[in-house]
Amino acid sequence: MSQIPSYSEIIEAHEKIKNLVTKTPVFTSSTLNELFGVDLYFKCENFQKTGSFKFRGASNAVMNIRDEEAKNGVGTHSSGNHGAALALAAKNRGSDAYIVMPKNSCPVKMKAVEQYNAHITYCDPGLDSREETYRQIEQLTQAKFIHPSGNRQVICGQGTATKELIEEYPDLDAVIAPVGGGGLISGTSIAAKGINSDIRIYGAEPKMADDAYRSFKQGFLIPVDRPNTIADGLLTSLSPLTFKIINEYLDDILLAKEQTIIDAMRFIWERMKIVAEPSAAVSLAAIMDNRFVLKSKKVGIILSGGNVDLSNLPF
Repeated sequence: MSQIPSYSEIIEAHEKIKNLVTKTPVFTSSTLNELFGVDLYFKCENFQKTGSFKFRGASNAVMNIRDEEAKNGVGTHSSGNHGAALALAAKNRGSDAYIVMPKNSCPVKMKAVEQYNAHITYCDPGLDSREETYRQIEQLTQAKFIHPSGNRQVICGQGTATKELIEEYPDLDAVIAPVGGGGLISGTSIAAKGINSDIRIYGAEPKMADDAYRSFKQGFLIPVDRPNTIADGLLTSLSPLTFKIINEYLDDILLAKEQTIIDAMRFIWERMKIVAEPSAAVSLAAIMDNRFVLKSKKVGIILSGGNVDLSNLPF
């Protein structure tokens, strides 16, 4: 199993990608603070290129591969955001991108991957189907596989969002980020603890897809089992590396109900005038469903993305 990345690797990643990625703004809302009794600082990765934090990790991973590897292109399997991010990162490097996507992916995310000129192969829903289809593509293309969350360079890239957040607001008591495959929460944890060892780190996860929560509580890796959640970006399992990092750094994982996730999306939309996809709204939803945990604290929220099908809103 790989060693846990160090904070110095996140600093290196930031140097490497800072001219490629957007330094996203941090928004606050006095209305939401009063409603939930928490001082919230939203790191708005919905304003990142490709509409999510994933572009940070994808850019770092693609910038770190050797020229001879880049010639064959890069590839991955993804429900959307990592696929779009990798496609644009590859385009920036002058490489091809081969993306395997489930047929039931969000149409907006499918369209985004297409727009970055990736070679897309659609597969049946489910991780087994994704992985098997990707193996076939890999044999044909010899593309360099960039795992959506279990890749060391991806994790370091994702951590740069939290580095920027805490450099701007150094007195935060806690940071919370959504958990799917664990790449974002891993990078978030390493960056936050690297800057301030006393800060508390929370993962946020849908109650209907709580494999990371159960893995964290029971001490061994439990794979995701047919989750049924509106948070379509959080349907993947932790990797051995992200599970190791979570065990090392995380204070807790907070769960959010489906209706609360929808309510949180709506609050962000109505009160802050910005678009958050369900997976991004999970962090606020977890605070709403566990109000006593972070009451009266200064909390950074990684608002992970804003890729929403506006013709099919849940509220």
